[in-house]
Amino acid sequence: MTPSQIDLVQSSFAKVVPIAETAASLFYGRLFEVAPEVKPLFRGDMKEQGRKLMTTLAVVVNGLKAPDTILPAAKALAVKHVGYGVTAEHYVPVGAALIWTLEQGLGDDFTPETRDAWLAAYTLLSGVMIEEAYPKAA
Repeated sequence: MTPSQIDLVQSSFAKVVPIAETAASLFYGRLFEVAPEVKPLFRGDMKEQGRKLMTTLAVVVNGLKAPDTILPAAKALAVKHVGYGVTAEHYVPVGAALIWTLEQGLGDDFTPETRDAWLAAYTLLSGVMIEEAYPKAA
């Protein structure tokens, strides 16, 4: 990721933070729409799950300028998700749901450059996570 892309991800995420609960709800609604097979993987309180999602996103977004600080936690999270039944194939609809959610939440502020920056961030992070959790799939 370029420094400009990191700045775009961080500045756009700052606009999502005030609507975090709505964003999380949009995300999971979209995820379950595009990948209904993942819904059974979520057994707990979805509001709490949404808070966890937004907290994790905040940590990742804030750590993009120093990836060595976030990658160990991301790798550990990926391995933990294997135990919940997450597969490497699930990362594609998750990324699609994330981009869609950002588009909905940011509206006109979700420019093509911002979209590209988020895609770069998600591609980088999901690639590292998939490689850690499913070394043969990567």
